[in-house]
Amino acid sequence: MGTMQGRVASAFLGAPGTLRKDNQTSLEFALDGIVGDRHRGLTRNAWALTDKQPEGTERRNERQWSAVAQEDLDVVSEKLNLVAPLAAGDVAVNLSIEGVPDFSRLPRGTTLTFAGGVVLMVEEYNPPCSRMSHFVAEQYPTRNGDPLADTDFIEASKFCRGLVGVVEVPGTVSVGESVTVAPEVLPKWLRG
Repeated sequence: MGTMQGRVASAFLGAPGTLRKDNQTSLEFALDGIVGDRHRGLTRNAWALTDKQPEGTERRNERQWSAVAQEDLDVVSEKLNLVAPLAAGDVAVNLSIEGVPDFSRLPRGTTLTFAGGVVLMVEEYNPPCSRMSHFVAEQYPTRNGDPLADTDFIEASKFCRGLVGVVEVPGTVSVGESVTVAPEVLPKWLRG
């Protein structure tokens, strides 16, 4: 897989206490995450369902930012038969990126280098959670008026929920900005 070009379709910022994130024209990235976002920090407490450490253990924060492919959001919205398509902020994600195929399957170590100089590094896939699925079921009407089940978003967004990662080079990322996506390449001595 070689280098790919994409574009920032939208940007969102989420304050503590809410799942939804608010639409922004740009985001300021510091070395510990996005300024003003609830996921900012060098460390975080471990979660019982997803982390190796016991719940509440202080650990490194691998979730300083989150991003999803805009194309994947559109597919999920269609699968759920929603009246209006989901935006990244509707599902607690900071950035939506256009034009990068299989975005959610990019490996750990992939870098996203934005035209303005910000560099983000992928840590892992961002799996759909039951809390978000319940939130979507409560908040978003379908075209036929049928209610969504609490697990519908989980099923619809499997393997296309996006990525989380850390900040390598701080700065500002703006909507419309181009991004170069470069999957990690093994060093020559490991390629045999």
